[in-house]
Amino acid sequence: MPKSITLRSGLSSVLFWSIISAAFIGPGSVTTCAIAGSKYGLDLLWSLTFATLGTIWLQEPAARITIASGLHLGEVITRMFATRSRLVLPILFGAVTLGCAAYQAGNILGAVAGLSLLTGWSTTWLTVAVGLACVALLWGGTTSQLANFLGIIVLAMGVAFVYVAVDAPVSPVDVSVALVKPLFPVGSLVLINGLIGTTIVPYNLFLGSGIGQGQSLTEMRLGIWLAVIIGGIISVALLLSGLLIVGDFSYEKMAAVLSGRVGPWGKGLFAFGLFAAGFASSLTAPLAASVTARSLLGWKTNSVAYRAVWLSVLATGMLFGLAEAEPIPVIVAVQAINGVLLPFVTVFLFLAVNNRSLLPEKYCNSVLQNLAMISIIGATTFLGLRNVMLVLLTTVSGQKGSIYWEVYVPMIVTLLIVGWLVARLVRVR
Repeated sequence: MPKSITLRSGLSSVLFWSIISAAFIGPGSVTTCAIAGSKYGLDLLWSLTFATLGTIWLQEPAARITIASGLHLGEVITRMFATRSRLVLPILFGAVTLGCAAYQAGNILGAVAGLSLLTGWSTTWLTVAVGLACVALLWGGTTSQLANFLGIIVLAMGVAFVYVAVDAPVSPVDVSVALVKPLFPVGSLVLINGLIGTTIVPYNLFLGSGIGQGQSLTEMRLGIWLAVIIGGIISVALLLSGLLIVGDFSYEKMAAVLSGRVGPWGKGLFAFGLFAAGFASSLTAPLAASVTARSLLGWKTNSVAYRAVWLSVLATGMLFGLAEAEPIPVIVAVQAINGVLLPFVTVFLFLAVNNRSLLPEKYCNSVLQNLAMISIIGATTFLGLRNVMLVLLTTVSGQKGSIYWEVYVPMIVTLLIVGWLVARLVRVR
């Protein structure tokens, strides 16, 4: 008989999977969500609905693969492509690692910005201190308990912003409509990609694929749905809190918004919460890159190559910190980069979860699950390619190009990719 679920096991599963929501409530979410609210009001709220549901629809099959096969996502992809192409696995590893390095730049800058807001100390020395602490913890393999503690601080900050969001000058009806009505204000495309990229974290698919091992499908699905929805609610609250910011966004103004609602200690909570979010993610992103290398390329844990991966990702973030880069524009940009990389990683997940030679039939995607995944791949591919085209056209010509290059080319490429996935799916069935 299938394993039944009890209230206790259900609550345990939600807490277990809260690592996924904690992973995307980092400096990227705090920054991009608040900027979206302060700059565009409710216009981009729909992208958080899309991103939250997308996280569920992608994280669930990644976990289902492990429950069905006992293998992590990377190991399944390795078995699929190891004998077909020697280039596929290194390219996928490179894409994930690039995303981790991009995130790490935002993580370090976010952690340092939080400490600077809290202490007023030099950002250069704070960057060195944060970097050395990460090296010590990652080298010793003692990150889990600290990351859990920091996750609690981040959750407390998120709950405080849910309380703040009640004061947002909007009606429940307006919020309900904005959650499902797609709008694309002029100049918002980078931020839309950022909101998606900071919520559907590509490396979480690899890092979290093994979390569900030993759970039933019911426990795993309940845990993912509730944990991710809680994270989505916090993201929405951050965006609504951004409506209360007057003028351009800054961390000081965000801290003032929180203080105005919960009292003088709100500034300290925001500053420490921003640091906690950045520091916890500064441990997770390098580790995720190394875990991906281990599963895709077979590198052993604590080998020279394994450690070189997380050291290089960590070094990337420290370089941005030591260069004293402005944290807010960098954080928005790196979230958008990961939004562009997301469909590339998702295609491999789609192929893996429909592989009937590695997974029993009942664990492969249903028609509805495939439609959901293809919708995510199609939407993120189009948005990502359009963003790339806009950047290229602006860089080359200094102005926007025609609608052909901005819309039609990304649409044609997207349709070709979706068509290829559908044709492959029909063939394997």
